[in-house]
Amino acid sequence: MARSHNLNRLAYFAAVVETGSFTNAADRLGVTKAVVSSQVTQLEDELKATLLVRNTRKVSTTEAGRLFYMRCTSILNEAEEAFSELSHLSEQPVGLLRMTAPNDYGTAVVARLVTAFRRQYPECQVELYLGDDHSDLMAGELDLAIRVGWLRDSTLLARKLGGFRQFLVGAGDKSGRFDHIQHPSDLATVPFVANKALSDPLHWLFENTAGETVSVTMQSDLSIDSAPAIMAAVEEGAGLAILPDYLVRDRLTSGALTQVLPAWQLPEGGIFVVLPASKFRAAKVSVFTDMLRQAEKTRGSG
Repeated sequence: MARSHNLNRLAYFAAVVETGSFTNAADRLGVTKAVVSSQVTQLEDELKATLLVRNTRKVSTTEAGRLFYMRCTSILNEAEEAFSELSHLSEQPVGLLRMTAPNDYGTAVVARLVTAFRRQYPECQVELYLGDDHSDLMAGELDLAIRVGWLRDSTLLARKLGGFRQFLVGAGDKSGRFDHIQHPSDLATVPFVANKALSDPLHWLFENTAGETVSVTMQSDLSIDSAPAIMAAVEEGAGLAILPDYLVRDRLTSGALTQVLPAWQLPEGGIFVVLPASKFRAAKVSVFTDMLRQAEKTRGSG
């Protein structure tokens, strides 16, 4: 074991374990399946141990492979930290920036922002994963997560970049069918499209400028777990819904949606960037976070 080993093979092996197949690992690494297979085979030869069990349906680790993978991830993470520390010193962001964001905010705001980021920093690549499942930063090997709403307790570093208002909206027409809704108490019998992605989608607290608060329990026969899909359903007349300003503002301006009970406010939420615990931040992460902060500042003043 005194001779040197090719440490690059650790990355090939870890990629197979994490993606579950040689094909997926090859796609992640940007090489052929044959290269991945060859590198893992040579690693097993060097170690004189079987690390993976291969069959036609899946690849799984042996006991030796599982233990070796745990050590591999530690080594690879340390190496990534070393590169991140050095890239932090660079004036120009470089490398792959991997992030996650909620589907609605990611579509409405982040997708445009990463396009501007790539245009400004062409040496960076970006992978943006959209979803509302609060992906694990460490397990997913993500550089940052953008979260919207009310942040859960976390051991990770969270920075608030901005906020958003919530609007009660309905289909935009001039028939006056919402004119009878003068008070939040009038909403109890109005059709409502519930957001299944929320922990409590039917109970809402309204407050007016005089400080009066009213708690309302909505009635819903339609529940959807995607805010853009809810907006589409509301535009088709499915009922009322409560949606964030960054998603509906343009629709309100165009008349596709109308705001109901504009004199009553709903709880405001926050826009957060969540980062894994680390002493150093890669330039790519710091620059994109600053861009997002500025975008939120501009949006909030608009």
